[in-house]
Amino acid sequence: MPAHLGKPKNNVVKRFFKQLDIQLMVLPALALIFVFAYMPMYGVLIAFQNYKLGADLLNNDWVGFKHFQDFFTSPEFYPVMRNTIVISFLKLVFGFPAPIILALMLNEVRKMVFKRVVQTITYLPHFLSWVVIGGMVTSILATDNGSLNMVLEKLNFVDEPVNFLSLPEYFWSILVTTNVWKEIGFSSIIYLAAISGIDPHLYEAASMDGASRFRQMYLITLPCIMPVVIIFMILAIGNLLNAGFEDILILASNPGLRDVSDSLDVFVVRVGIDNFRYSYATAIGLSKALVSVTLLTIANLLARRTGNSLW
Repeated sequence: MPAHLGKPKNNVVKRFFKQLDIQLMVLPALALIFVFAYMPMYGVLIAFQNYKLGADLLNNDWVGFKHFQDFFTSPEFYPVMRNTIVISFLKLVFGFPAPIILALMLNEVRKMVFKRVVQTITYLPHFLSWVVIGGMVTSILATDNGSLNMVLEKLNFVDEPVNFLSLPEYFWSILVTTNVWKEIGFSSIIYLAAISGIDPHLYEAASMDGASRFRQMYLITLPCIMPVVIIFMILAIGNLLNAGFEDILILASNPGLRDVSDSLDVFVVRVGIDNFRYSYATAIGLSKALVSVTLLTIANLLARRTGNSLW
């Protein structure tokens, strides 16, 4: 056997032991992923069975793709998929560019005290649970002493308080606005970090050529952070069917909103936990996962043409 064939393996082993301290730091994260992400995957077998709670996983009646067919032909399929796609699309359209715009605006601020105050105020909502956020939104939109209704009445925009959280036509707007407000500051930290890595000499050269601040932003800042933007766009497309769970569950507590609020995740919980249809709910969740992986792969292949991809 030629000696050179053994070199790659020896190099990998040698590099592993050379970086042993770093490898040991990664091991706990790998263990967590294995235990909580890979070990439970045997549970997808439930989607192909008539699972009974407490029964042995391999000793149930196998039904093949029956539960998948039941979901795709059920009357709930269209409204659930419509709500999931529309809510996810709205969150992508408004929620994805929002932190980028905020990061670009903060980068132009020269008063460091003001910049830090704005950053602190904008990323604090990220650390609040959806229970707290839901209580705040409910209080603001309440018909009884709700601040929004009080302002609208003072400005004579409405004659009587509007119950926003019980009217389907307002739900998507409330949900998307709340999500953007909650996550815009924390998400902008990544883009601010990317902007801080840009060579300041580029801005100096552009300024000497007479480029305005807006033109510098367009010609220097945006192209330099575009690899980061593309990576997060790929991840966002992969999560296109993740319309949300906690936010919808809390803000759509009114049963009258079910026609516009039932996303895949909420529907799976209601069907699987409340109605004890575990196999049916697992089949829906598995279908969603397969579509998400497909979207992620397609987005990555398209992004690879620009030279920026996940793999």
